[in-house]
Amino acid sequence: MIRTKMDRAQRAKQFAPFAALKGFEEALREKERIIVPKVELYEEKKAEIDSILRNKKKQDSITVIYYNNENYVKVSGMITEINPLEQRIRIVDTVIPFADIRDILEDEDGVS
Repeated sequence: MIRTKMDRAQRAKQFAPFAALKGFEEALREKERIIVPKVELYEEKKAEIDSILRNKKKQDSITVIYYNNENYVKVSGMITEINPLEQRIRIVDTVIPFADIRDILEDEDGVS
């Protein structure tokens, strides 16, 4: 029996990772994800957030904690749009409905 020499590409293929169950890793990661329920804010906190938003304008710097996709997310940046009619704020490219805002944090300068 004569064996032909395998080229490098063919040899490398036999050591490539193999996923016997396609999508299994993603399913495991999804199952491990912790779902956080949305917190209902007290009226005082809603009024505080509303007051802060009324005093903010385009190009102000802001840090917001908001509910997104079954989790709370913190985003910081420049306000590119505040739309009171549609009840939303845009921070750089992130659009956040007012109803999803949990908190607005003060900047390092002490200005919220």
